[in-house]
Amino acid sequence: MSTAFPTALEWKFSQVFGERTPGEDVQDVDIVSTVEFEKRGDFLATGDRGGRIVIFERTDGKDCHSRKELEILDYRPQGHPEYRYKTEFQSHEPEVKDHKVKKVKQMELNPFVCSENSLLSEKSFLIGKHEPSFINGYHLEWKNEMPSNVFPSSHEEFAKIANNKEATLARCRKIYAHAHDFNINSISNNSDGEIFVSADDLRINLWNLEVSNQCFNIIDMKPSNMEDLTEVITSAEFHPVYCNLLAYSSSRGFIRLIDMRQSALCDHHARIFQDREVHGPKSFFTEIIASISDIKFASDGRHILSRDYMNLKLWDLHMEGSPVATFKIHEYLRPKLSDLYNNDSIFDKFDCCLSGDGLHFATGSYSNAFRVFSNGDGSEEGTTLEASKNPNRKQYHQTTRTRRTSLSNLTRGYHRQGHEKSSIDSHGLPDLTSKLLHLAWHPTANLIACAAANSLYMYYA
Repeated sequence: MSTAFPTALEWKFSQVFGERTPGEDVQDVDIVSTVEFEKRGDFLATGDRGGRIVIFERTDGKDCHSRKELEILDYRPQGHPEYRYKTEFQSHEPEVKDHKVKKVKQMELNPFVCSENSLLSEKSFLIGKHEPSFINGYHLEWKNEMPSNVFPSSHEEFAKIANNKEATLARCRKIYAHAHDFNINSISNNSDGEIFVSADDLRINLWNLEVSNQCFNIIDMKPSNMEDLTEVITSAEFHPVYCNLLAYSSSRGFIRLIDMRQSALCDHHARIFQDREVHGPKSFFTEIIASISDIKFASDGRHILSRDYMNLKLWDLHMEGSPVATFKIHEYLRPKLSDLYNNDSIFDKFDCCLSGDGLHFATGSYSNAFRVFSNGDGSEEGTTLEASKNPNRKQYHQTTRTRRTSLSNLTRGYHRQGHEKSSIDSHGLPDLTSKLLHLAWHPTANLIACAAANSLYMYYA
């Protein structure tokens, strides 16, 4: 991560796919549940609650300049990345109990897309191949046109899709199944390109990409008596450089960094990162809002970004006792924790992301807003943007921050025991039904893609 002090970025609207008309109802299956860029930024994948994955490809510089023209120009055309619809496929069938796509990750084989739900399955999209595949009895077909409730934003764009000569076939390549008893919350590729991990509430499994019928359990937090359970795994990610290091977070607000060379079962952490500073008075909700919902390594491998319900925190791997920076997301909600608990909003799981240079961070909030911060710019306020064509429209809680936390259903039940509900007074609360949970930062450009219900918005700086 660079030591130069960055300046705050000025964000502008770029694109929207699937924009809703005012008053339009959104089906639950169409709500976007994950957003992820391919490592070069040439492709963008989204998954939804209906188990569908949609692939977008980068178009800027491709349609208006041939390779020969680019060689003559001797420079890449300036401008921010732009995308168009490429293909879509059904990752998980409706009969799967929880068919929501929670994560999408790129694999190295013919660009792979890996998706997850209660059973981990891997999908791929291959360019220019049309033969069907019946591997593992699974058959997926390329669609030449899109449903009207998905992403084309105009008749002209839809016509381009329908007339696209470069048909793309989506087919299932491998299914990694029956290795988890709980819903998978994370998948992460190793820097060696050969292995990956999948994590649920209690276990982390290690897989070889070529072997779909066998995995190794490297973390097991399941107690002999489930009544003794006090902590669950919330996120896991490999170090971007060192293939032996793996970080995972928990519902108690810990981040553990393990070295897989130490033992086959990595039940002893190498380092544990915990914020020991007291943030406000301790209450029934203290442990709930401390739960970490997402962690991301910076590309330099030196820093980790984490998100809990109230804060975004930046950690240095050389400093275990406290984060090097804390950005408050929606502190104005702290007096409303009881109401947020009673309507389950306190269990919302927000993603976080970093810019490619590690100097800027983003995370979501309520009222379809997201916050962008810059490390070391002297300001803790950050920038509040709205997922709309007018992102700089003034927010009601402009000077406050978003907030989020992640707790599994299993832990949610644990915390609910013995706590009485009270009536909800929505006065002063943001629009809790319009929550921006999922977003991703382009790996090389200052471009953020974020999901608001069934719409995908992109902004550049």
